[in-house]
Amino acid sequence: MRKVTKHKLVKIRSANEARKYGIAATNLKELVKKACSLLKVSNSKVHVCLFEDGTVVTEEYFQNLPDNTELVLLPEGQSWNGLVHDINQVLGLDRGADLIRAARDLLSDERSPKRRRILGDLLRNLTDNSEVENREDDKEWFEGIDARFKTKSAYMKYNCESRIRGYLKEVDGYTQTIPNAKTKSEYKKVVGILAEKLKAARYNGTYFDRSERDDHRLCTEEGWFTCQGAFDESNCVFLHSINPYGSRESRILFSTWNLDHLIEKKRTVIPTLAEALKGNKSGHINVDYFYKLLFTRENLKLVHIVCHKKGAHELSCDSRKIYKRVRRIVK
Repeated sequence: MRKVTKHKLVKIRSANEARKYGIAATNLKELVKKACSLLKVSNSKVHVCLFEDGTVVTEEYFQNLPDNTELVLLPEGQSWNGLVHDINQVLGLDRGADLIRAARDLLSDERSPKRRRILGDLLRNLTDNSEVENREDDKEWFEGIDARFKTKSAYMKYNCESRIRGYLKEVDGYTQTIPNAKTKSEYKKVVGILAEKLKAARYNGTYFDRSERDDHRLCTEEGWFTCQGAFDESNCVFLHSINPYGSRESRILFSTWNLDHLIEKKRTVIPTLAEALKGNKSGHINVDYFYKLLFTRENLKLVHIVCHKKGAHELSCDSRKIYKRVRRIVK
């Protein structure tokens, strides 16, 4: 009985064309012959590699390929790095609309999660509109934002103010946990002082406002923010960065970044403030010290959600050491 040779179905393209063609072949030689004819390429001195990572396909390798594997036909001596090649092809286009269209086409036809993530990052950068500031010039960026905000900087400033106001609300909320009436009364006075200081500092909204001076903001003049790393790291090992001024998507993603307290707000700073007021009046406490720990860059780091460690911060300045320092700085 004659053995039936099974055809293997693959997709193939040339190095200079994004379009892929389906071919059925029983062996590598047949595949090359059909591919050269289809792609109008001379079948002398060519080879086949995987589209995914450039691995050269031998006859044995070909026989073990799953159906619908994506391949590339290359001239002799030419190697292949699919993603780099595709990105170079995209970046070689002149017009912005063509760039974006090409990147979206690549993304829509891509199945690899890693390549999709890289292409997604590329597309976000291609659609970057960070140089535009006013609402009328980038209406998409302002979608879902109250009409009172006319510029990106104004909204980003408000965004930061809202976070800082939230911290003040947490400090104020701790009042209800203090059992001693006198301590609670003095604590309320400190909260009032902190609120006045924040109001005078415009709730430190300048941290997210790219129109502010260099020493007042956490971003570049263009609006780029860089992750400062986890609380116990000197910098971000992943090199996270983002420009929320660039697109609506980036603005929304930026909301997942955290202003993280190195010395923890809930576990350490607030309880220590309450403890320091036991037997002391608000006027005897160095409120500036607590203000800096709660609301300023002296104790805050901007971190990507991946770098935000939610467990207890094991720092050299734990609650007990802070309390000792507070006792030393009581006026």
